[in-house]
Amino acid sequence: MADRNVTPIKGPVKLSMIILIIVAVVVVGFFSTSFFVVDQTEEAVMLTLGKFTGIAEPGLHFKWPLGIEKNFNVSTRVVQTEQFGFRTDKAGVQTTYNERSFPEESTMLTGDLNIVDVEWIIQYRISDPKAWLFNVEDRNKTIRDISQSVINMLVGDRTILDVMGSQRVAIEQAGTELMNSTLKSYGLGIDIIAVKLQNIVPPAGVQAAFEDVNKAIQDMNRLISEGKEAYNKEIPKATGQADAMVQVAKGYATERVNKASGDVARFKAVYEEYRKSPEVTRDRLYYEMIESVFANEKGVELIDSELGNFLPIKSLGTQTGGTK
Repeated sequence: MADRNVTPIKGPVKLSMIILIIVAVVVVGFFSTSFFVVDQTEEAVMLTLGKFTGIAEPGLHFKWPLGIEKNFNVSTRVVQTEQFGFRTDKAGVQTTYNERSFPEESTMLTGDLNIVDVEWIIQYRISDPKAWLFNVEDRNKTIRDISQSVINMLVGDRTILDVMGSQRVAIEQAGTELMNSTLKSYGLGIDIIAVKLQNIVPPAGVQAAFEDVNKAIQDMNRLISEGKEAYNKEIPKATGQADAMVQVAKGYATERVNKASGDVARFKAVYEEYRKSPEVTRDRLYYEMIESVFANEKGVELIDSELGNFLPIKSLGTQTGGTK
């Protein structure tokens, strides 16, 4: 038995209703394809009928609807990362990671014919969104191939100890420059911001032997450093002592020269006085000699302070023979 509460449709659908629905669909389609949003970290490449027409900056923009004009948003302000020799994948909670190794990427031959495992990452940013979209077909593979080629070349130019130690920063800097120059020639439209070496270790089979060699080298360097420290401690001390002895000798020489110069000057002065008055000078020299001879004798007074009691040891007259 039919439900008496249902009202049956009476008559055909009106043409005006169909037209209204079509217009509504067209309007919705028009507006839904006429506006697009570019995020703050993006730039949009605009194509009109498949031809490049410009770059849209962040914000809300109008475009020709219904596929006449298309936008391709590209993240140009985001630093992107590629990993080599390993992959770190998020698993479950955001702070939990699972790491997988890729020895076919990390195993390399050094300049001294040693094998080493090198893991590294590169960080890059898209600088030309148009070139990024249209110049290279397989962008990711191109970036990875160039990076592997550059790092292999740089590692192959150095010894294993340099790669693991003192040359890490030099490899990172040179890798950044070489990758940028190569990618620029390809017109990929990106800038390599940094190359960062991660783990650098010998293969597992020779790890123990390499550690023994490395320990021996460290001991050698330590002993060399200790020897240099002892050398640097003793040499300045000996140099200082030698300089002190030289200074003493120079002082003694200067003293002797000055004394000799004084004696010569004194002799010349006495000689000049002698030339003026030979007898007086001769007597004065005689007195000075006698005083110096008996200077340490107590109780002996050759000449009193007032010249009143002269001891007649020697006649002051002209020598005529006999006792003076």
